[in-house]
Amino acid sequence: MGVINALFSLAQDMLLSAIPALGFAMVFNVPSRALAWCALLGAIGHGSRTVLLSMGVNIEYSSFIAAMLVGSLGIQWSRWYLAHPKVFTVAAVIPMFPGISAYSAMIAAVKLAHFGYSEVLMASLVINFLKAAFIVAALSIGLSLPGLWLYRKRPRV
Repeated sequence: MGVINALFSLAQDMLLSAIPALGFAMVFNVPSRALAWCALLGAIGHGSRTVLLSMGVNIEYSSFIAAMLVGSLGIQWSRWYLAHPKVFTVAAVIPMFPGISAYSAMIAAVKLAHFGYSEVLMASLVINFLKAAFIVAALSIGLSLPGLWLYRKRPRV
């Protein structure tokens, strides 16, 4: 029964992450023929990150690997559908952005400004800010690496 619950939880996670990917694709004026693919790629990216997290990989590495998967699939799909890879990938990565860490860092900064210095608040600010920064860096580097590798003009050696 545990495997079925895990698969149901993963399917639910993927479905719920497809919704913001689709919404941001609509905000970015992605062509209507590519909207479903943006949602699917967002679900695949977030689902792969969730699987990696459940295997014990930390969130920074999980986000990096999932972003590389999204970038690779986006490049392949762009060749099939004759569109730019960013059409598929940018909206698909947005559900993986670290909203909770960034929000916690912001709240700690506001409390520091309002109540004055506290070691606990400062530690919360630094830890959450660095976590959010490293996740964003992992997402941006992971999303750009497949394009750098696949579109390289010179030999790799």
